Amino acid sequence: MSFHKKFNPHPFAYHQEVELTIETLTNLGLGLGRVDISNPSDTASITSLNEANKGWVVMVSFTLPGEKVKARVFRNHKNYSEADLLEVLDPSPHRIIPPCPIFGTCGGCQYQHLVYKEQLVWKQIQVKETFKKIAGIDFPVNPTFPSPKEYHYRSKITPHYHPHKEGQAFPIGFLRQGQHSRLVDVPNCPIATEAINEVLPELRQKAFHSNPKKNRGATLLLRHTEEGVVTDPNQIVSEKVGNFRFKFKAGDFFQNNPFILPHLVDYVVQQAQRSTHYLIDTYCGVGLFAISGSSYFERCIGVEVNPEAIAWAKANASINQISNVNFHIGHAEAIFGQIPFNADETAVVLDPPRAGCDQSFLEQLLSFSPKRIVYISCDPATQARDVARIINSESKYKLISLQPFDLFPQTRHIENVACLEKF
Repeated sequence: MSFHKKFNPHPFAYHQEVELTIETLTNLGLGLGRVDISNPSDTASITSLNEANKGWVVMVSFTLPGEKVKARVFRNHKNYSEADLLEVLDPSPHRIIPPCPIFGTCGGCQYQHLVYKEQLVWKQIQVKETFKKIAGIDFPVNPTFPSPKEYHYRSKITPHYHPHKEGQAFPIGFLRQGQHSRLVDVPNCPIATEAINEVLPELRQKAFHSNPKKNRGATLLLRHTEEGVVTDPNQIVSEKVGNFRFKFKAGDFFQNNPFILPHLVDYVVQQAQRSTHYLIDTYCGVGLFAISGSSYFERCIGVEVNPEAIAWAKANASINQISNVNFHIGHAEAIFGQIPFNADETAVVLDPPRAGCDQSFLEQLLSFSPKRIVYISCDPATQARDVARIINSESKYKLISLQPFDLFPQTRHIENVACLEKF
């Protein structure tokens, strides 16, 4: 039997078909099941007849818990295998027909085949399991806060295309499922706003007719703002969140589900204001949380390492006529050096990148020792790691709540808010 040169043929041959029942969903949106391999051909290479011989773990995309499926193995790892779904033999009652014709081929969505209320349930479960596995923290997780819109919620998309020759057809879209470089053509995206989908065909046509001699491939931008759909990353745009308006460059970071964002911001501010009088918004960007919290605190300070973001944050405070908010460039060696607040009366909001907080930041945070910490994260795994460092320190913090928000329906992504308090 032929197989790829780099393929590890244990415990399954390349493209071997297996039947299994899906037990759970991983935080990558993959169905996980187990296959009995009581008599593997090379026992020495099998290090994971997992959990006392319950079976060899097989991950299968686009499957749901409780389903019996037929799958085809394409990769064996040290502890598990990956397989493509061939057939659902016994479907879940929560399985639905995906509205997108390229769902399963496009790597952008993982859950369009799962009824929305169950997506929320599984994201709640995944936060709880992540905190237990990564941090050893067994803590109740609140039900996932739903997005007001299940589709047509995304206000920014960035389709890509690769270099091409003149006259050659080429895809403009997103990465194919399971691929690191191949693209799938996306003429319409059902999670993007209707306005974006109206502009997308025209922008695609411009890309198709671009000069191939100058074209090395590109990333397109479509951002739906108060100014309409903007395609120039340097154009200044505005978003209204609650009672406040924020300006920034279209290509810069700003949360791109405007329908749920006011609810997330309100929750963060409410959690921060309990028993405190001052707010520090770290990783503050253009000032979203500091400005939004200005009505509830005596004074707010935003801290950010990016000077351009600080300039926009100051401009946004002026635009909104906020006088009790200041913004500082946070130098890595002294992030809290310019903070005049009494720590026992202060809440700190953290909204770091996906990688989480570095050790230096956490050490300075714990040295400052605020009354409350509200930690927003788009990656519960790195968040769990950082929360464990905080509560296992000598600074005496306890975890108060874990609240997931579904900023990205139909996808595996989870925004989670962890609240901690000094005792």
